[in-house]
Amino acid sequence: MENTPAGSTKSSPPAPVSSERAGAGATEPSSRDPGPADAVSEGLRAQHGLTFTGADVLHRLAVPSAELTKWLDPKLSGLTSPAGMADREAATERIARAITKGERICIFGDYDCDGITAAAVLTSVVRALGGVAVPLLATRMEGAYGLSAPALARVKATGATLLVTCDCGSSDHERLEDARRSGIDVVVIDHHLVPKDPLPALAFLNPHRPECEFPFKHLASCGLALSMGAALRQALKRELDLRPMLDLVAIGTVADVAPLVGDNRALVRAGLRVLGAGVRPGIRALADLARIDLSRGMTSEDIGFRIAPRLNAPGRLGHPDESLELLLTRDHDIAAGLAASIEQTQLQRRQVQAQMLEEALADIEEMRLDALAGVVVARQGWHPGVVGIVAGKLAETLGKPTIVIGLEGASGRGSVRGPTGFPLYDALTDCRADLAGYGGHQAAAGVHVRSDRIDALRASWHATCAVRSRGLGGTGCESTARLDPRDPLARVLDDFDRFEPFGEANPMPLLYLPEVEVIAAKNLKGHLKLDLAHGRAPLTGIYFSMGECAPAVAGKTFTMIGALRRNTFQGGAELQVRSTWPRLPLP
Repeated sequence: MENTPAGSTKSSPPAPVSSERAGAGATEPSSRDPGPADAVSEGLRAQHGLTFTGADVLHRLAVPSAELTKWLDPKLSGLTSPAGMADREAATERIARAITKGERICIFGDYDCDGITAAAVLTSVVRALGGVAVPLLATRMEGAYGLSAPALARVKATGATLLVTCDCGSSDHERLEDARRSGIDVVVIDHHLVPKDPLPALAFLNPHRPECEFPFKHLASCGLALSMGAALRQALKRELDLRPMLDLVAIGTVADVAPLVGDNRALVRAGLRVLGAGVRPGIRALADLARIDLSRGMTSEDIGFRIAPRLNAPGRLGHPDESLELLLTRDHDIAAGLAASIEQTQLQRRQVQAQMLEEALADIEEMRLDALAGVVVARQGWHPGVVGIVAGKLAETLGKPTIVIGLEGASGRGSVRGPTGFPLYDALTDCRADLAGYGGHQAAAGVHVRSDRIDALRASWHATCAVRSRGLGGTGCESTARLDPRDPLARVLDDFDRFEPFGEANPMPLLYLPEVEVIAAKNLKGHLKLDLAHGRAPLTGIYFSMGECAPAVAGKTFTMIGALRRNTFQGGAELQVRSTWPRLPLP
């Protein structure tokens, strides 16, 4: 299931619904002051060689002291033992037998980054071990998520005797039974939430199965595929270095908004090193087009906002095969051609997205938004491949669980996104009477709905969101720690490098800066570019979509909350402002 960050095209907040709800300090930072660092922070600073700011951020992350060294320097050797994974032995035995006997193995992945990277990992493993792998991907044009009836027809046409699904299959009971009756054995590798009915598969690898004793429940499907690769290597007693595939695991894990804790933190941290080396031709070609300087390495933010959106673009607007080919090819010329084609698709996707977002905001302006706990918008003709991005942007802007549905005649497909911590899958289960189908997990989900049930869904969605939002806290701009003016900014950024990867369950720190003077301000392509006075070194700032405020802010003093990042184009540190107090004066 696709996520929100991977669908974005740049690391800026979405456009506000109106100037009254703009991000110009709607949350008062002065009430969000995290306070000064304490003695514990000072101890961390001395023990780990951190800046004042870095030590305070680390302290407030509340990592248990016994785990702190492992957290700062996670090792692949510390990954959770896979022994408790239900059906792992059965899956390994069947796939290994197929490799040994030369059976045709169809590896079927979902059409998003996690599904594509999982399919790429398992295809690479099977081929490296001497097996016959035929990779296929789901397509949105077939009208359903995962293993749809048309997709199963494609699987049968390959002549495969073994089907391995990646990032799908947990809810595809009917098609899996069809495959079984057709003489095709099925192994399901997935991490989506598990329905109650037993799955008609030879083996079902999913950490969320109630009987699964594997303790780490947050692996994305690409991580599960890598674990299966390790099991196959051991079963067949072959030498196979899986480390070059960690780049794929990092992409899929970050793009799918999997929590970056435990095993995921170690896998993504190692995968970022592989990505930075630029060994895979497809990733290097994509990085060039995305203007990522690999000599500086790659970050989780690069994945979420530059790499993943491009890999997702072909699957959003048509067929995702180009992205899979890009990840598998070893030919630099082929990679360059595929990357160029994907870039054109990405530009087309942005145009479709902009129009849909504008139309959705227009519809929302007609609603009594303050009275709604959850939002549902739907229109005929909205592209089903882009509803997820629009839902994510609306959920971030509005701070409310949001369903965006593209209708085609009497039915439609939609995507569901919400604020951090809101249980989307559980909320959809509450609304199942108004849905033709749904799937996904608590952070991102998809729905099928009949056109004549949209109004009923609006009512039930509002009702369940009102109940399930209780106790989640506000959606305001919460800072992590103060930016200590004694700290050289370059060293603060070095500390933050040690805290990578940032993402789900380990967000980029938001820093609190009191009484910052704006030395100069200008409108830069609609964004507010700032020169700020803070501490011993000059600091530049950027406030997205607020360029019209430039004439009114120079020479004034504000309290600010923002994320400190490296300016990859000009060098140095840059504050991406999220909130100010007083509010920026709108003209």
